[in-house]
Amino acid sequence: MKLGFDNEKYIQMQSERIRERIDNAGNKLYLEFGGKLFDDYHASRVLPGFAPDVKIRMLSALADKAEIIIVISATDIENNKIREDLGITYEADILRLIDAFRSFGLAVTGIVLTRYNEMKSSDQFIERMESLDMKVYKHYSIEGYPGDIPHIVSESGYGKNEYIETTRPLVVVTAPGPGSGKMATCLSQLYHENKRGIKAGYAKFETFPVWNLPLTHPVNLAYEAATADLNDINMIDPFHLEANGETAVNYNRDVEIYPVLAAMMRKIMGECPYKSPTEMGVNMAGKCIFDDDIVREAAKAEIIRRYFSALCDKASGHGSNDAITKLKIVMQRAGVTENDRRVVGEARVKETECGKPAVAIELEDGRIITGKASELMSAETAALINALKALGDIQDRIHIIPPLIFEPIQKLKQLETSSQARRLTAGEALIAISISATTNPLAQIVVDQIPKLKGLEAHSSVISLREDREMLKKLGIRLSMEPKYETKRLFHR
Repeated sequence: MKLGFDNEKYIQMQSERIRERIDNAGNKLYLEFGGKLFDDYHASRVLPGFAPDVKIRMLSALADKAEIIIVISATDIENNKIREDLGITYEADILRLIDAFRSFGLAVTGIVLTRYNEMKSSDQFIERMESLDMKVYKHYSIEGYPGDIPHIVSESGYGKNEYIETTRPLVVVTAPGPGSGKMATCLSQLYHENKRGIKAGYAKFETFPVWNLPLTHPVNLAYEAATADLNDINMIDPFHLEANGETAVNYNRDVEIYPVLAAMMRKIMGECPYKSPTEMGVNMAGKCIFDDDIVREAAKAEIIRRYFSALCDKASGHGSNDAITKLKIVMQRAGVTENDRRVVGEARVKETECGKPAVAIELEDGRIITGKASELMSAETAALINALKALGDIQDRIHIIPPLIFEPIQKLKQLETSSQARRLTAGEALIAISISATTNPLAQIVVDQIPKLKGLEAHSSVISLREDREMLKKLGIRLSMEPKYETKRLFHR
């Protein structure tokens, strides 16, 4: 995979910037962490070279100075809100996050339950977390938020929230998803620290949009594509331009809330240390791009993938026409069409030729490898095996999975009721090939090619089975799909 982003430089520069903010804040900084702290695959796709876990690695280098607070909204618990990328609830993700932070040597101080309303689901959550020896702090909805600043910054506003005992210079405030109340938690803590005579500061860590890239740079447009359902809009930060004479990119929600946030900080601390929402940020990603052309192409491909994803969401009953319209506009601004991903046209042509669902995979050297669905295997499985054989210089006519292994799997698959479910999935095929590799040298050659799949582009002519989608994602293959199902059935797996 061609690289355009210096990961190690990012760790160094980002760590230095955070240390600088800690010093400026008087050795106590509340850092609001937006986006994903780890598993940031969006960033790794649009900034080739950016490691999905680089932010957590960077924080682990500050482990002796840092502690973590995780925020979750009572509303999200009551609504059983799901993280779509993982298929788990926000409540379950809290446990996943705690385990992940601890595995990196980071201390988790506690959980903040925002908008606490004494509902049964909220109290059950508290009881469950406390049974796991996790401290839960209650923060309440504040009437008039965020406009009524005198009431918010008072004993009946932030003062009503439970104070979180922290001991380290850097307090990272994160959450399973947006709208959890991270900023309010930080400001509430500033209020309580100030009451206790403790000097503390606030900063924000958002990877996107990248403030020192142009407004229409594909990386920033890819962020708009990723948040099409939230209707986030990138814009020039007018406060930064006026104060510093420098053009900087931010997004609408941060710009809109800045006057209120600045007024709250003045009310709490006597002054606001920042002249713009951009100044609040500590993001150094833009300074670590060393090949802009590679980054631009990667971001454009991401925009097209997001467009197909929105179409598939709509076809499956979960998406909206507004998101699709927004993505069409983003594509126009980026100067791309769906056919700019070569695999799209190749998958469509293959389906037309064979009359079956088809998948196309583009190898790093530019070769396009295709596969079609059959009674025996899915199109994803066929394309994956063909790609691995091509990478290993194995002739296409040679079968890698011997009947001794393949036939017992097929017998078990016959128990499935639908013809789609009876096909060998990509994951099952890889297990079968791995078993064969113990006695078959050609199968071992295929297994050795698996790491080369990471970062490859792929497209399916139909909406794939979840099992195949998840396996290709694990392999690092970037799959997009046509917004249609293979059959006319109402229920689809």
